[in-house]
Amino acid sequence: MHEKSLAEVIEGFSEDASPTLTVGQMLEAFDSRAFGAVLMVFGALNCLPLPPGSSTILSLPILFIAPQIALGADTPWLPRRLAHKPLKRDDLRGLFRRLVPIVRQMELITRPRLRPMFAPAGERLIGVVCTLLAIVLVLPIPLGNLAPGATVAVLALALLQRDGVLALLGYLMTAASGALLLLSAHVVVLAARKLMAVFSGLL
Repeated sequence: MHEKSLAEVIEGFSEDASPTLTVGQMLEAFDSRAFGAVLMVFGALNCLPLPPGSSTILSLPILFIAPQIALGADTPWLPRRLAHKPLKRDDLRGLFRRLVPIVRQMELITRPRLRPMFAPAGERLIGVVCTLLAIVLVLPIPLGNLAPGATVAVLALALLQRDGVLALLGYLMTAASGALLLLSAHVVVLAARKLMAVFSGLL
């Protein structure tokens, strides 16, 4: 029996006529690939234009799944309330349709490489990194979801495809995301000090 590709599974989410979709249903559809697939899908969704506050909701599955990879769990677990929370399929349909061609292309160009990077310690390292990125995603930082979301998606796909080259790219993106966040924080602090100085001069 032909196992559906990740792109085909995601495409099925958008084509299903039922009005709602839950994270639990997604886990069931991805089956044995649930760990990496959920990280990839929700990481990629965080890269797309979203209404304010959406990244916090869409990053929660990452925040629960990534630590389980870091701890070496065999099967994913989510709190019942999160697993069964209904998401409006119409709100996600367009996002899934945009995601499908990207995933399809990535599946074509990735392949098993540098397999030693995916020994148990290597898999756990990906879980640790994705956990840290998920914490950033949960924070309400304007446009702060783009780089961490893309990095989670790349590392998750590397895990799924056992592609060490892609994993190295993910680690480089992690360093870049960290540097970008530090720079943003520095700019915010400088701006706050400048404003305080201006207000002090007016008093």
